[in-house]
Amino acid sequence: MTVIDPIRLEVLKNAFDSVADEMALMLMRAAYSPIVRDSMDYSTALCDAQGQTLAQGVTTPMHLGSFYDAMQHLRSRYAGQIREGDVFIGNDPYAAAGQHLPDIYIVEPVFHGGALVAWMTTVAHHADVGGIVPGSNALGATEIFQEGLRLPFLKLYDAGVANDAIWEIIGLNVRVPDLVTGDLRAQMAACKAGRRSFTELLDRYGAAEVLAYAEELHNYAERLARAEIAELPDGVFGFTDHLDGLGQNPEPIVIQLAVTIEGDRLCVDFTGSSPQVKGGVNTPLPFTKASVYTALRSVMKSEIPNCRGFERAITVTAPAGTVVNSVHPAPCGARGITGYRVIDAMFGALAKALPDRVTADGMGGSTVPTFGGWHEGKPFVFTETVMGTWGAGRDHDGQVGVPHMGANQANVPVEMIEASYPLRILNYGTVSDTGGAGRHRGGNSFIREYLFLGKEGVFSLRSDKRAFPPHGLFGGGNGCGPDSTIRRANGDVVTLPVLVTEPYTLKTGDVFRHVSPSGGGYGDPLERALVDIESDLAEGTVTPDHAARAYGVVFSGPKIDPAATAQRREELRAARDETVS
Repeated sequence: MTVIDPIRLEVLKNAFDSVADEMALMLMRAAYSPIVRDSMDYSTALCDAQGQTLAQGVTTPMHLGSFYDAMQHLRSRYAGQIREGDVFIGNDPYAAAGQHLPDIYIVEPVFHGGALVAWMTTVAHHADVGGIVPGSNALGATEIFQEGLRLPFLKLYDAGVANDAIWEIIGLNVRVPDLVTGDLRAQMAACKAGRRSFTELLDRYGAAEVLAYAEELHNYAERLARAEIAELPDGVFGFTDHLDGLGQNPEPIVIQLAVTIEGDRLCVDFTGSSPQVKGGVNTPLPFTKASVYTALRSVMKSEIPNCRGFERAITVTAPAGTVVNSVHPAPCGARGITGYRVIDAMFGALAKALPDRVTADGMGGSTVPTFGGWHEGKPFVFTETVMGTWGAGRDHDGQVGVPHMGANQANVPVEMIEASYPLRILNYGTVSDTGGAGRHRGGNSFIREYLFLGKEGVFSLRSDKRAFPPHGLFGGGNGCGPDSTIRRANGDVVTLPVLVTEPYTLKTGDVFRHVSPSGGGYGDPLERALVDIESDLAEGTVTPDHAARAYGVVFSGPKIDPAATAQRREELRAARDETVS
């Protein structure tokens, strides 16, 4: 029996993390498509022989919490048939415990001394996997068969021998095979790099010792998580959030949850959420669980290892056939927006138990515009995950230009877009006066305008929070909802729904304009420090008119009059208190 040395446990924990991070960097550097290389919509993880996550790369948390379920499915399907040199591929939410069809897993077993000791796992959002719309995020799909190529876990390589038939099938079913096959090979390169580094670790310390410490890491993470949960107030904390709904006549989709804390146990129950819909926003349960784990990790104080042990302390339940636990054949191509809303709902519930640790509501994850078609004789598909604005917190204003915590992703650089696609970015910046007012101000909206230069193309959009804008906390004001339009070359303007179910045709000179949701405010706006408002005014974050309306500021010439402002704020408080009473 290995005697666990806490110092060596920390050393090996960091070594495991380094393996996962090396895989992440390798994948990014070798990737072909902007959605992987620039937006970084991918994830990597080192798993033990049982398929339990030991370490996660520095990428997308909503991917990473889903790895365990996919690995259990793979191990069960291929029990007794896993050999050195195998490489597995899969993507289907129902046949492979996947997430949605564009997210393709490439997984490689690691053998040492003839025994299976670990798995190198990757998942990447591919530029296209077929289906009824370019980019395969078909919000208008009514069943998964319309969303693209479905792959159960298959052996892409069997004991080192390539299955050429799978490569051919993929190439014939996607619109941009060069990007898709290139990214798949980048995933394989990442797995190879991880296998090499992990094998070096086994050779250095001995397989028995490394694997013993790996098991102890799970136990250690579980103990830390349970100790943190035990410090939280017991009780049931509920919250209800919404997706605006699909298409031109949206019907709100309910995300309802209850967080139950009892001793060192924490349970999240989604009873009351809407039934699954005939549209691509349905979420398989593994992805819902991953979103819950993401929200909980963000409010915990301890440096809990990113491994399966943390997840053992948490139970997530959702009725089958709901939008957060979809069953076949529900479509789920745009399931990411629902995962983001799960995180938002978790924050809403946790604000009641831990008001000092959460932020007000933000833009609700990424906006996903997709352009597709033919240009200069070749097909193109361009998708990006546009982020990001946060709500304010107890000690700070809402951030702008940062990713949502559920997805550590980035906006594609303007130069990369313009060099590779028939698009020109006309405008990219922030919008004054849009952040929710508060003692701490919500982050402002940002604007991005795309001029279409091709002859003809197809456009679709995934966004949210127009009907249910980002909420403030503890007296803070709500943020703004999104504004998305297509301005035709002839001057006509088309206002887009937040979740586009019927793609739009683009012609030369058309402009897609998107103003994102902003962040909610935190605390009473009449308590915002004048020095902060002065800074906002100097930076153009707020205008004088907005400062007067939202914060009760009175100006004497171009400068704030502190005495008059204090008096005005007292008048506003008195009027507000009288209205409440």
